[in-house]
Amino acid sequence: MSLPKPSPTSTAVVTGASSGIGADLARELASRGYGVTLVARREDRLRDLAAELGSTVRVEVIACDVADPAARASLFDEVERRGLTVDVLVNNAGIGTIGAVVDANVDDEIAQVRVNVEAVIDLTTRAVGQMVARGRGAILNVGSTAGFQPFPGQAGYAATKAFVRSYSDGLRAELAGTGVTVATLHPGPVRTEFLQAAGMDEKTFADAFPKFMWMPSRAVAKVGIDALEHDRGSVIPGLASQVSTRLFGLLPQRVLMPLLVKQHPALRSN
Repeated sequence: MSLPKPSPTSTAVVTGASSGIGADLARELASRGYGVTLVARREDRLRDLAAELGSTVRVEVIACDVADPAARASLFDEVERRGLTVDVLVNNAGIGTIGAVVDANVDDEIAQVRVNVEAVIDLTTRAVGQMVARGRGAILNVGSTAGFQPFPGQAGYAATKAFVRSYSDGLRAELAGTGVTVATLHPGPVRTEFLQAAGMDEKTFADAFPKFMWMPSRAVAKVGIDALEHDRGSVIPGLASQVSTRLFGLLPQRVLMPLLVKQHPALRSN
């Protein structure tokens, strides 16, 4: 089953829509005629994006911290109160820590689990119950190529994205034949605000990876929505990221792990 057709009473909920890949996922959906519900903590950013998209489709703005269980619990109720059904859910909101665990802040490490794992389970479970009952729906979970192997320097972040990968693949198999499709988008390096939020200098991080591996956010977003539309399941944008991810998967960990430690800029001084 591919993307349900847009309708005046349906919406695509996009979390983490205030910037980066999330904003471009909303743009991509809107360009295909889907009304969108923009969800993030920064309401001012959401309203700027809503003003950009609102001339072509219906756009809703809901300020919500998906790390907050009470806020998540009320999200779909608020969508329903506005007379809409959630036909598409994009779990894009994500945060990450960068650096050695020995130097990590415990609260920051736990926060990324709440956003990257707990919120995905919570919102997906709520959406699945509604979608299966209607016999239609689409869910896109945003993972990362970091989720395909352990990633020293971002150990906790990579583990949360490994969860997204496993959970989404299992859910996709469960929902086969229900009219509800699940896809997972695994970006490689993308220039967004993620690095700044994680406390990493973008140039330092960028210099650690070849320039040809970096992809524009909008191109990544298109791959994700195409995956839903064509029922492709798990996708990695960009040939360079596809090749490197598969190559890393073939290397024994005793070889790969020291290479990754040496490569990661946050570990070079350790």
